[in-house]
Amino acid sequence: MHERHSQWQQQEALAMLSSETTPSVSPLLLISLASLFQRYGFPPSQIPHIISNNSFLLDSNIPELEKSLATLFSFRIPQNAVVSLIRNCPAVLEPKFLQNWEQGLSKLKAMNPSSSMIVNFLECSRRFQLDPVEASKKVEALKSLGFSDDVVSKILEGFPSVIAVSRRQLASVIEFLVEFGIPRDEVVDRVVRLNPRVLGIGVEQRLKPLIRELEELRFPRHEIRTEVVRVPRILGMEIGEFSRCLRLLEGLKCREAIKERIFQDGLLRACFEVKLKVDCLCHHGLIRSDALKLLWKEPRLITYDVESIEKKIGFLVQRMNYSVDCLLHVPEYLGVNFEKQIVPRYNVMEYLKAKGTLGFEFGLKDMVKPTRLRFYNLYVKPYPECEKIYGRFSGITKVKSKHPPGLWKLFKPPKFLTTDEDAKNLKSFMDTLSNKNHT
Repeated sequence: MHERHSQWQQQEALAMLSSETTPSVSPLLLISLASLFQRYGFPPSQIPHIISNNSFLLDSNIPELEKSLATLFSFRIPQNAVVSLIRNCPAVLEPKFLQNWEQGLSKLKAMNPSSSMIVNFLECSRRFQLDPVEASKKVEALKSLGFSDDVVSKILEGFPSVIAVSRRQLASVIEFLVEFGIPRDEVVDRVVRLNPRVLGIGVEQRLKPLIRELEELRFPRHEIRTEVVRVPRILGMEIGEFSRCLRLLEGLKCREAIKERIFQDGLLRACFEVKLKVDCLCHHGLIRSDALKLLWKEPRLITYDVESIEKKIGFLVQRMNYSVDCLLHVPEYLGVNFEKQIVPRYNVMEYLKAKGTLGFEFGLKDMVKPTRLRFYNLYVKPYPECEKIYGRFSGITKVKSKHPPGLWKLFKPPKFLTTDEDAKNLKSFMDTLSNKNHT
């Protein structure tokens, strides 16, 4: 059965390759290439794309190509990483390139490189046409600037294009941050480690204008330095982004409790959190102005982490089949709890829709806008089978009391015993009052 399935995949790949390549290519060569890549774990659907977009593979020697693949896997790179590397940069399969790097990577083993670092390093070296000698000089240049082997490994893993940056530019970035007031050891061991891409940012073009913009917005220099050390990604913000984020924060209209959570780490950090949320929304298809408008309508988003927002958007698009643009009309969707509200309500509505009980086409607004109790009364209470699906007000779920039992006893006034002396005093007092009234 497995062999029959494999033969069917090879025939399908051959048909796709024959349609995408020139007729002069031998079908036997296409079958050999497809079976070779498939033997090394490449998905059959990607093989035609790899071969058709890289004509040098059609002229390659199959045994040499197999040796190149074996060399790649000898670097102890995971299979999915090798597949991704060859899909993005198939030229790494050239035998001469890999033969040179098989010796060059031995020098990097002292840094105990991760598989992602090796993949990034190979890809960038091939694209910038660097041989192992030139690449080794780039690594030595990083070490000469004070970076340890561990930090160099982090740089090559997070920003492999650093091998195309000149030593002068690298030194200028470090010197600028030191002159700004950040200690050199914190620049080397923290700022660059957490944000290696800062080494590729131009000082005159980006860093100086960014610091100037922050100072013009009246952020103290010591606060800027503190935040840069705590969150080095701030240095990657575009010129003008801080101003737009600050205008949004100044125009927020929300409860004081939400404002306190937004500004609990300071105004500068709040601006950066706005930038992260805008980038997240833009990554999923919104334009920047709509993303800012969405944050203004639903300020709670600023306090959420990016992962929770992406989870909600993924559920909205992939499971509920809605467009991201509908968030502009129902921004509350991103503000409610995912596990407690979005998922149970969606499951209830889908059940009722499949059963044919709903007499209308429900939308995102109908699912999110009602309060918990109203949603329960409308869509759960009339249908007992939905109690288990919804869960919030089912018999299994116990609603906790707001106050612990017996708390009322603490507020009950204490009793005082009435003695004979108190009774005599009260009687004499009343007698004096009656005598005054007679007179």
